[in-house]
Amino acid sequence: MNYIIKAVLLILVISTGLKTSAQKITAADSVMVALEKPEHSPRKATIYSAVLPGLGQIYNKKYWKVPLVYIGFGTLGYFIDWNNDQYTLYREAYADIADDDPNTNSFEELNFEGRWNLDNPRERNQFSEALNRAKETARRNRDLVIISTAAFYALNIIDASVDAHLFNFDISDDLTMKWMPGPVYCLDQRLVGIHCRIRF
Repeated sequence: MNYIIKAVLLILVISTGLKTSAQKITAADSVMVALEKPEHSPRKATIYSAVLPGLGQIYNKKYWKVPLVYIGFGTLGYFIDWNNDQYTLYREAYADIADDDPNTNSFEELNFEGRWNLDNPRERNQFSEALNRAKETARRNRDLVIISTAAFYALNIIDASVDAHLFNFDISDDLTMKWMPGPVYCLDQRLVGIHCRIRF
């Protein structure tokens, strides 16, 4: 049994030594290959930004835009909530003044300092119309802010996509345009013209 263990250990040592020498030979004969940089994908940036706003900007390494995205969404969300609260308040007050139930009187809280004499039918009708206009204005403003939020979401996706397309755009000093006077041939005549050379 001792011989078997010694033989296995000897085989392992020999095979390990052969493997390292083979690696040395391969490394000496190999050619260095430059690794290609992974291509920056506009598709990935678009999908990332659509799934989670701001993630496409992080993928594009435009970290400074992420707080702007979330400040924009936070502001729009605040105004949606505020306009919705106003709409709910005026809707309930208008519903209370429209019915003849004396127990529903939430509209009286909106009659600031008793500006409207609600015992007078004419003023009560005017106050009712004012509540209806305020309700419709709050609803319209809430809906406009919701539409603005959808537009801001789309703008976030477009921004990430455009940034990804321009990620590898070369803006070095080699982008030049030179122009100088030179000869121009037209109908076998030599004329003076302008040569323009653009380097990308």
